[in-house]
Amino acid sequence: MSSSGDAEVKKNRLLRWFKRRARAFFPRPSSSNEVAEMLRSAQSESIIDTGALHIMEGALKVSDLQAREIMIPRSQMVSLEDDLSLEQILDIVTQSQHSRFPVVGQSSDDVAGILLAKELLPLLLAGKETFALKTLLRPATIIPESKRLNVLLQEFRENRYHMAIVVDEYGGVSGLLTIEDILEEIVGEIEDETDAHESDPIEKIAEDLYSVAAITDIELFNEFFDVGLSDDECDTVGGLVVGAFGRLPEIGESIALDDFEFTVSAADRRKIIAVDVRKQSR
Repeated sequence: MSSSGDAEVKKNRLLRWFKRRARAFFPRPSSSNEVAEMLRSAQSESIIDTGALHIMEGALKVSDLQAREIMIPRSQMVSLEDDLSLEQILDIVTQSQHSRFPVVGQSSDDVAGILLAKELLPLLLAGKETFALKTLLRPATIIPESKRLNVLLQEFRENRYHMAIVVDEYGGVSGLLTIEDILEEIVGEIEDETDAHESDPIEKIAEDLYSVAAITDIELFNEFFDVGLSDDECDTVGGLVVGAFGRLPEIGESIALDDFEFTVSAADRRKIIAVDVRKQSR
């Protein structure tokens, strides 16, 4: 064997020796917790900065999460019914300021597709005579509640869609997820120009009069007003009001609960959106 060949053999042996010694001193991590600990150690040694550490920890966390854990629940979804007029759809789009909307048929489990708000812009110029909602819909991506977020994020990127409808084991809609929801788990809250204008769930509009979003948790309502409304039967103010009526009330209808008068101020055909709450004098 030539001298150059001998040198190559010796070099390979030396590399293998170093690898064995490196594995002895730096064992491979066996869990995501150990990986996170190594990253925190790297940050403390100024090898990576704090921002990079948070992103890496977020990516590790996402790999352990399922869709059900971060999805927007069905009760908070803003959906469009497939028989709404263009004016009604534009009103919902304007109020919600979302960019994508599930479109449903006779029930909220019957998802016909996804409407992108930008698809409505040409209609404002062409006129409502040309409006046909079904022609504007994009196919809805349906995923199970158990879908891993890291897998879903990869599918979002590869297939170039931004929203998925989450269904339970019986095929019923349980919520939705967007690519932004997953990215926020990795990098933290992502605010856009509309987020700065989002209102608080409870806002004072006059003396002893408040506007309350229907999706406000009863626990938050109780804390705000220092009261003890029961949340045994439902979790939100909207659910509490519907339960008190025993049906879906219409806009303008009022009902008294404990020391408050609840008046429906916004609603659609399937749910309450907001109520005005007046504190009653004792």
